Amino acid sequence: MGNVCTLSAVELCQALRKGEVSSRALTRAYLERIDALEPKLQAFLTLTPDLALQQADLADQVLFEWRKDTARLLPPLTGLPIVIKDLLCQRGVRTTCGSRILENFIPPYSATAVQRLLDAGVVTLGKTNTDEFAMGSSTENSAYQITRNPWNLTRVPGGSSGGSAAAVASAMAPLALGTDTGGSVRQPAAFCGVTGLKPTYGRVPRYGLIAYGSSLDSVGVLARSAADAAMLFQHMAGYDPLDASAMDVPVPRYSLQDKRDMRGLRIGVPEQYFITGIQHEVEQAVRNAITAMQGLGAEVVEISLPHTKYALPVYYLIAPAEASANLARYDGVRFGLRVDDPNMTALTRKSRGAGFGPEVKRRIMLGTYALSAGYYDAYYGQAQKVRTLIKQDFEKAFEQVDVIAAPVTPSTAFKIGEHNEDPLAMYLEDVFTLPANLAGVPGLAFPVGFDGEGLPIGMQLMGRHFDEQTLLQAAHTYQLFTDWHTRRPEF
Repeated sequence: MGNVCTLSAVELCQALRKGEVSSRALTRAYLERIDALEPKLQAFLTLTPDLALQQADLADQVLFEWRKDTARLLPPLTGLPIVIKDLLCQRGVRTTCGSRILENFIPPYSATAVQRLLDAGVVTLGKTNTDEFAMGSSTENSAYQITRNPWNLTRVPGGSSGGSAAAVASAMAPLALGTDTGGSVRQPAAFCGVTGLKPTYGRVPRYGLIAYGSSLDSVGVLARSAADAAMLFQHMAGYDPLDASAMDVPVPRYSLQDKRDMRGLRIGVPEQYFITGIQHEVEQAVRNAITAMQGLGAEVVEISLPHTKYALPVYYLIAPAEASANLARYDGVRFGLRVDDPNMTALTRKSRGAGFGPEVKRRIMLGTYALSAGYYDAYYGQAQKVRTLIKQDFEKAFEQVDVIAAPVTPSTAFKIGEHNEDPLAMYLEDVFTLPANLAGVPGLAFPVGFDGEGLPIGMQLMGRHFDEQTLLQAAHTYQLFTDWHTRRPEF
């Protein structure tokens, strides 16, 4: 079959079913590629080759039995390798969140999203690098290592799901799980030239996802194409009684059609997303993609999302406030890192001081301040009111259009270390992705070109609540006519 690592996830599933490749051979091919490329990219925090081969052997047995009797029930993803962002628990596998405070944490259970995929038959290759507790836009905030962009090793892969994006872009895995609190699936997808889906808030259960911002966190997918993303997403979505925020909404079958046009689709283009300072090549590539969709029959409508300019300050009040509350559980007593001291207060202070990195400490302090007596109404309370206005902007827009098209990032991937001394510049990298999280709407990022230095450019489509189907179908149709998503970095 040639180099199986270059095949799409959809093609791999078909090949596994037909017996054209075994799961063990496929898993070994990916593990060998990881061995070759990981020293350069540093995309993984934990590799699980022994577990992966055990899962692959079991998958091959299931496939063998199914081929003898195709009336048997075959889990739909049997034998397909994936990787998991190290923010999602997998039973018996170290889960660090990119933090020293959880350096030796081995969860006794799996996240619902992970368990559903295991039940569907996947093989898990390992856990990918992330900004500590998902707090970052470059994967430079990991306590362990800096992941590099496969297209240019001097550039960041984006964050916080940078390890997952780099793994998929470099063909070390066909699919990856990520999380998106303010753009952490879509931004690295854009920087690494892959497709990234952030579902509607509540569409994929958060149980077993180690929390950053509980009203913002979403479990998402990184893939090579919309078709691959839809296939994995199908088996993650749905209600879960273990998660109070999981919505009991029917999950449709995400069957993407090879449509040759986009007639009937109304695309909204918000003026607020094409701002002064955006890299010219990014704006031009996104506008070219919108024009291409228009050429396929879509109707393009100019719209306004007037409260977009408040999304950045609103997010950086709400998310740190929720992080301050969520990270209070790491006290050096119940689990995680402990720096012993006979004084209880000192034990907690020293454990947190040694276990948390600078960015996590910064956001805890911001959030604690925003929630403190005398400031709650002025900061956190006011931010929640403006968040409602941002959500209403989207609701009004979706009365006119089916999807909203915009850039994912103001620029292509920046250099490692470029924003280290300027946290605000780093926060501005998410200016186009934050609104979707605040409104809870789904967003899909996918490649639409390259800049003059050969770095990928991404565009995002945002849609109505629980209408991931329209986003995936639109991107799939676009990808039938373009090859941006098929291009791979050379090593």
